[in-house]
Amino acid sequence: MSKIQKTDHFYLIDGSGYIFRAYYALPPLTRKSDGLPTGAVSGFCSMLFKLLEDSKSNENLQKPTHFAVIFDSARKTFRNEIYSDYKANRSEAPDDLAPQFEYIRKSVLAFNLPSVDLLNYEADDLIATYVDQILKSGAKVTIVSSDKDLMQLYKKGVRIFDPMKNKFINEDDVFKKFGVDASKVIDVQALAGDSSDNVPGVPGIGVKTAAELINKYGTLEKLLKSTHEIKQNKRRETLIENQDKALISKELVTLKYDAPVDRELTEFKLKEIDKDKLYEFLREMEFNRLLSSVISAYGEPNLISKSEKKDTTESPKPFNNKNYYLINKVDEIDEWINEAEEIGEVAVDTETDSLDPNQANLVGISLSSKIGKACYIPVGHKSKKSLNIKEVLKKIKPLLEDPSIKKIGQNIKFDFIIFYKNGITLNSMEDTMLMSYVLDAGKNRHNMDTLSEIHLNHTPIKFKDLVGTGKKEINFSEVEVDKAKDYAAEDTDVTYRLYKKFYKSLKSEKLFNIYEIFEKPLIKILAFMEIEGIKIDNKFLNLLSSKFEKKIEKIQKEIFKISKKDFNIASPKQLGEVIYNDLKITGLKKTKKGSFATSASVLEDLAFKGHQFAKLVLDWRQLSKLKNTYSDSLPEHLNPNTKRVHTSFLLAATTTGRLASSDPNLQNIPIKTEDGRDIRKAFIAEKDNVLISADYNQIEMRILADLADVKELKKAFKNNEDIHSLTASQIFNVDIKKVDKDQRRKAKAINFGIIYGISQYGLAKQINVSNHEAEEFLNAYFAKFPEIKIYMDNTIKFCRKSGYVNNIFGRRSHFNSINDKNFNVRNFQERAAINAPIQGSASEIMRLAMIRIDKKLKDEKSIKSKMLLQIHDELIFEVKKSEIKKMMKIIKDEMVSVADSDYHSFSIPLTVDINSGNNWGELH
Repeated sequence: MSKIQKTDHFYLIDGSGYIFRAYYALPPLTRKSDGLPTGAVSGFCSMLFKLLEDSKSNENLQKPTHFAVIFDSARKTFRNEIYSDYKANRSEAPDDLAPQFEYIRKSVLAFNLPSVDLLNYEADDLIATYVDQILKSGAKVTIVSSDKDLMQLYKKGVRIFDPMKNKFINEDDVFKKFGVDASKVIDVQALAGDSSDNVPGVPGIGVKTAAELINKYGTLEKLLKSTHEIKQNKRRETLIENQDKALISKELVTLKYDAPVDRELTEFKLKEIDKDKLYEFLREMEFNRLLSSVISAYGEPNLISKSEKKDTTESPKPFNNKNYYLINKVDEIDEWINEAEEIGEVAVDTETDSLDPNQANLVGISLSSKIGKACYIPVGHKSKKSLNIKEVLKKIKPLLEDPSIKKIGQNIKFDFIIFYKNGITLNSMEDTMLMSYVLDAGKNRHNMDTLSEIHLNHTPIKFKDLVGTGKKEINFSEVEVDKAKDYAAEDTDVTYRLYKKFYKSLKSEKLFNIYEIFEKPLIKILAFMEIEGIKIDNKFLNLLSSKFEKKIEKIQKEIFKISKKDFNIASPKQLGEVIYNDLKITGLKKTKKGSFATSASVLEDLAFKGHQFAKLVLDWRQLSKLKNTYSDSLPEHLNPNTKRVHTSFLLAATTTGRLASSDPNLQNIPIKTEDGRDIRKAFIAEKDNVLISADYNQIEMRILADLADVKELKKAFKNNEDIHSLTASQIFNVDIKKVDKDQRRKAKAINFGIIYGISQYGLAKQINVSNHEAEEFLNAYFAKFPEIKIYMDNTIKFCRKSGYVNNIFGRRSHFNSINDKNFNVRNFQERAAINAPIQGSASEIMRLAMIRIDKKLKDEKSIKSKMLLQIHDELIFEVKKSEIKKMMKIIKDEMVSVADSDYHSFSIPLTVDINSGNNWGELH
């Protein structure tokens, strides 16, 4: 303690408060590489970074010399020994928050800050203890928290900063909250109680009355000795009857000043940021925007992190823009064409005025065939330095279409579409994004900036540094040509260097075939699907929006009829007041932040128990989402030139190999409800055409049966039996002919749930049974199909040892946290690891089917029909009416034949459901 100076200033951060503020205040976020929820971690890191930076520049905050983040250790503390129901009404942490706690602790260490927790004590007790020690040492302290309970610590030498309101708490704030000064807050809390913490208090006494009594009598103890003086009968009686509750409540709300902390104050000395440790953590979490801000504040890293240190022998030349050339005359391109032809490969990148390739105009082209050397050809800048676009395209067309010369790109599908619109069809394409995806799916993101930092130890020029952000953002066509040259040429240089590294890695790790067979052919196929787009019926969508609006209004009236008042249904606060205060249809439930709990799971539980109000709110929410997300917004994605919607298919967005789509996302259009199916009716065929849907039947169950060699299931699939009825007969011990609808429904839920590693709790909720019943169903399932349990155990065991799993074709999905110490994180990764070989194999089968169908259609040159969409296990085609019969045969034959491919021979036949109709909705 002697080392603490009177000039020292301590910051004590209420870490637990930060967590729940970050979780509830920000939208959900997941790590793209493995789907780990990261929203709370991201928000926590951003708030911590902001506080550290603001404390340096904001004079009011006063720069700290010491800093510590204080956390709760566990739900149960010494207070539960005093009062067993203390905080008993608090629900468990949400499923997507629990896995984040461990990473939040790691984030504090990444910022080179000490974190403190202590078993059996709350964070507030540790803060109170350290405040006492700091004041005795003569130093100053600032508590950073929005928790009202900490107001009892307010006194001379102690400041409380509320980060939510961005202000310091003063005496007036304390009085406004409790009606007394800080020294009497405990007594008011003891009388009024606290429903969020389940502190009983004295029934019928609120904060206002409690303040009035304490201001008069001074303390709780003096009040209880003077109850005979109180004139109001009801108030006097409740105080007399509940003396014990009041005294227990005071014990519960009083913070400890003597918690047995084992960290000395001197250990909180603020240290310099360890840039490499912090940057490595932010990269691992894929917080690229925050990483950029942090680098701006602290500077470039000193060295590349150990986890990202890789062999850089293939790119020995440093990055230098002196070797990046601006093409000023069309004839100067000849030198670059000759070099590419001599070497046999060229990295190519396009710069455009839009991120939508179907509407973008070409602004510039960059080329590179040697490491460290690249050029930029401006064709669409608003300055006079741009060359004639027609002359440039004519010059480079033979090179780009030459099948003997490799064209290397980063997400080259985008460049393919841009060139195709300009009369050039790229051939012999290579894609560094897809190479990285095959090598490291689940390890990191595959955008160029991330790959450059990881594999080349180089941070490229940021796009936003050229065009700006917000209102000041300009179009790339407005960027100065010389600046565009450095940016674009660097992109192709980086891409070429990455290609050289990845090509060798694919060979050495025996993953080259995955890249060649399953990735490269999809580039051109998906590009043409994106170019083609799909027609939507605008009038129908308008009618649908009107229909949804009327339904929403009708439901709203029914809701208001029950609530007996109008309120904002979309407001969790107002909805909570109706549920808990007005209707009182359930006991009070609050979120960790202290607000009313009105999540879908809460409403579903109430609806299951028969509460019509909750069911109506769920219906209202679902219809509102359909209207806002689909019927209202789909027309906004209509291309004004083609009058069609052009989604973008994402090849490297999932851990398993499944495709995703965006702008708009057509993968998540609901199908289980009639209203959801109505959305699909808006996707229509052009005149004289129909849509055809081809959907693999129960493909993931077939793959599971094949992977795990489940004899009963394989036999059933071969005999074309109803797999869910078979499962029901097995686990419920009834004849397959006597299986009823409810038993089949439960069996179906188990079958599909097993694929995703469902727990007994998840199954119980899904099929509305107790946890015990769900556990019995799962035990019966594994007893009847023991091979599945063996597969699951072996998969997890392999993944723990190797860090990845393989699908049946050999693609790897990495799970970096499969051995994490945090149970929730580890459990999340285990379930994903069980699913990855199944879902990944299904996606590979779909890819092979698309490749085969595309080849067949090219061979049958007279066919005019087109493949439009790939949605999970389904393909959508637009087909000439004269070609329906022929196309159905081609599609079905090619999709079924994948079962006996050169890459894997299935022991179970694949079956395909195929239908035609005028719109997508009719196909199901």
